[in-house]
Amino acid sequence: MTAIDTPTGRLLGSWEPGSPEWHEARRSRLGGSDMAAVLGRSPWTSPYRLWHLKAGLVSDGETTDAQARGHYLEDGIRRWWADQNPEYEVVTGGTYTHVERDYQLANPDGLLLQDGKPVGILEIKTDGQDDSDTWGHSGTDEIPLYYRTQIQWYMDTLGLPVAHVAVLTARLEFRSYVVHHDPEAAAILRFKAEEFIDSLMFNTPPAFDGAESTYQTVRQLHPQIQPVDVELTYEEAAAYCSAKHALKAAEERELYERSVLADRMGDAKRARYLGMTIANRQSRGGGDPYLVAGRKLPDMPAPARTDQEEEAA
Repeated sequence: MTAIDTPTGRLLGSWEPGSPEWHEARRSRLGGSDMAAVLGRSPWTSPYRLWHLKAGLVSDGETTDAQARGHYLEDGIRRWWADQNPEYEVVTGGTYTHVERDYQLANPDGLLLQDGKPVGILEIKTDGQDDSDTWGHSGTDEIPLYYRTQIQWYMDTLGLPVAHVAVLTARLEFRSYVVHHDPEAAAILRFKAEEFIDSLMFNTPPAFDGAESTYQTVRQLHPQIQPVDVELTYEEAAAYCSAKHALKAAEERELYERSVLADRMGDAKRARYLGMTIANRQSRGGGDPYLVAGRKLPDMPAPARTDQEEEAA
């Protein structure tokens, strides 16, 4: 890769993701996916887990199948986008830091050049799930919030005004989106980043949350089992027991509502409300169809149930 600096980005190098050099560059800095985690927008990494990763107290596992798939497909998606947009020269990206704010890190999938100068970035995504409720129409800026956070951070780090996003969806459709730099959003991201870095300096991890990655982090922090007991307070014991009882009641309620909805759908494939997918009926291996919830359910207060429904539940 030719060394290309951007208006506010300084090239550190170009390394294979997951290599020792790549990890070292990220160790004391915050990248785009890190910022999504800092704001609690990451589906995969909670603020609690990110803090412990940056503190060096836990480590990430091996590359997932989804990550490997994205890596192998990246070049093909890049070439598709370049063919559709010949006004740009597309070059592969590297690892950049901000020239003044060293904590800002960017790993763009590509840089877009015109007359030899960088004018934007290209981000490449694959979505292995049903994309109907997460990506808007091609040509808009309607992308998932997790990716929007990542891309705003990249543009702010590099000093570039626009990002093009090329996506291969679960339906094997190529789509393209355009996101412009938002100075107000970038200022908020920088403020949150500096708060996070301060928390590392003063050894104050984020509060616990309900993310699966937080629980997995706690498991990694305490890998041994010693033959001793811990005596809980009443509050600690009651909090856990009440949560387990509430979970059981919620699972029973969900199963009841699933049966009601499956019966209401009959032989239909999808249940919709005001254009939103609430549930799909699927079948595996010729077996009886089962219900799968939509990926982005609206937050709706449940209506009061009738006496008959209460007795049935």
